[in-house]
Parts: sequence; structure tokens; C-alpha cells
Amino acid sequence: MAAVPWRLSKDVTDERDVPLSILDLAQVLPGESVADGLAATVSLAQRAEGWGYRRIWYAEHHNMPSIASSATAVLIGHVASHTSTIRLGAGGVMLPNHAPLVIAEQFGTLAELHPGRIDLGLGRAPGTDQVTVRALRRDPNAADTFPADVQELQGFLTESVIPGVSATPGKGTNVPLYILGSSLFGAQLAAALGLPYAFASHFAPDALEAAVATYRRDFRPSAQLAEPYVIAGAGVIAADDEPEAQQLFQATRRERVRRFLARGRELSDDDVELLLEGPGGAQVDHMLRYTGVGTGEQVHGWLRRFAAHADADELILVSSASERRASVRSLELVAPTA
Repeated sequence: MAAVPWRLSKDVTDERDVPLSILDLAQVLPGESVADGLAATVSLAQRAEGWGYRRIWYAEHHNMPSIASSATAVLIGHVASHTSTIRLGAGGVMLPNHAPLVIAEQFGTLAELHPGRIDLGLGRAPGTDQVTVRALRRDPNAADTFPADVQELQGFLTESVIPGVSATPGKGTNVPLYILGSSLFGAQLAAALGLPYAFASHFAPDALEAAVATYRRDFRPSAQLAEPYVIAGAGVIAADDEPEAQQLFQATRRERVRRFLARGRELSDDDVELLLEGPGGAQVDHMLRYTGVGTGEQVHGWLRRFAAHADADELILVSSASERRASVRSLELVAPTA
């Protein structure tokens, strides 16, 4: 049976209009070079700026041949130099992979070059596998000090926190920080520090409602933020008609099976269909739970309902279509100016 994306029960009518942003995975698709993928990332940012999106974020991933955003700060700087107004940032930097001082210097440099346009989202996962963690020369237990590292980084971006050590550039730039998460841990930390909270519901939907409720209940105002601010992730697949959108959604399901379940094997179409009917397919469908599928108008309505469901102040969209043209078209059809 073909999966369908998340739907609200018919008696749920709450809607909420919120700003829309983009999480660009800087993908390198089959048959493309890394340069091709990065050029497509720049092109999307230029279009998104004209389409009215608030911000674009890029995520730190390592040892993934299909994702070109491993040097996140470098990519942000490149895109910023080819755009003029849209906010750009990390969604996120995996802080356990880095010394807080280095990240303060990198993003302080970006803030000086592109004032008022730079965000810094922070995660505590490594963004890779354990073999690559060792190649990064990081302690596998570095995530244990994530809360203290966030505070140290925040200190470097405001004023020196270690006597005799300043982030230059960085000090006084007050680059806004965001805590990323998919569990109650990130929600509790963001609330305690008075920082915005971004939930990765576009691939990890389970704790969305509990995490947002915890964050809003426990939020403590800070110098950066007076009121809680929630960004929720959502997938989108929009097309000029509903049958095409559904075809793209099914193609995305099959592509995810090949990516996550092949385990080095070449899968035939029959193999993929068989896996889709099993537990692995259920896992893929679960990751796609919060994905709006349909025409631009239908997905716009879905996003308004999802924003209310998530109690979100902003949505950050991942274009889930597996083909470049269709992915860009999805974001065009659901753009704020559409």
C-alpha cells in the first residue's frame, strides 16, 4: 500500500501563518560533480531571496558523498557573496566537532562581512559516523560538554570569557544562536539559555509536540530573546497538479529506501518495493511523516495547519523531491510570494 504523508483529522481547523525558510542540504545528485552541487546551492539561494524566504540554513555533515556542506562557514560565505538580503546560517554546526573559539572566529568573520544576515544554529550530534569522528580528531564524549560549550561560544561572541583570549573577529558581533534538536534535551537547554529552538521534525517527528511544549513552559528570557521562538522543520513536495506531486512523493520513498536500506547492495525495483512493504519501509515513511504533498495551494494550506499543530513561530522547509528540477519547483510553488 502506498504511504500518504501526515494529515490532520477533519475536525482540526486551526491554521497559523508564519515566516518560511529553507534548509538546503547542498546535495550532489547522481551524475553531478561537487562543483555542480554547489552552483545549484547558490542558484537556489538567489531564487529564494526573490521568492521571499526569510533565511536559508546549511547543515554540517561529514563523509557523505551526496552532501557538500561539510565546511559550513565557507559555504555560507560563498552564498552570502552571491546574494544581498536573505539571512544565511548553519542549521547547524555540530559544536562537539569544534573548539568554541574557532566557531566564534568563523561566524564573527561572516557577521563582519555580511552584517545582520548571519545565524548560527548549534547541534550536539557529530553529523557523521564514529569512524569519521575519529578522523576529525574529536573525543567521542565531546557531546557531554555541549551546554558549557554553547555558553563559552556565546561568551566569545559577546565579550571575552577566558582572561587574555578574545575572538577576533567575533567579539561584540552578537551572532544570534539557535539550539537545534529532536528530543527534550535540546528543548530544555534552549529554554534554560533563553535561545530560539529549532526542532528537526522534517526527519525525526516523534518528540515534536512534547519538546515544543517543554521549551515554551520552561523558557527563561535572555539578552538575545525575550519570548520563546520555535522553528519547526517540514518536508515539502509540490507540483503543478496533485497526481504529479504524488508521483514525486513515491519516487522520494523509493530513493530513501535505496539510500538508507541498500547497505552497499544494488537494489532492483522489485527489491525496493519489497523493502517498502517491510519494517524498513515503515521507518522511511515515519521519517517523511511531516511532509506536505500536493499542489502549491494544497501545500500552503498544509503548512498553515502544520504550523498550528507544531505551535511554531516559523517553518524551515526541506524540499524532499529527489530530482533537482522538481525540488526547486516545490520551493517556488510554496514560496511566500507565490
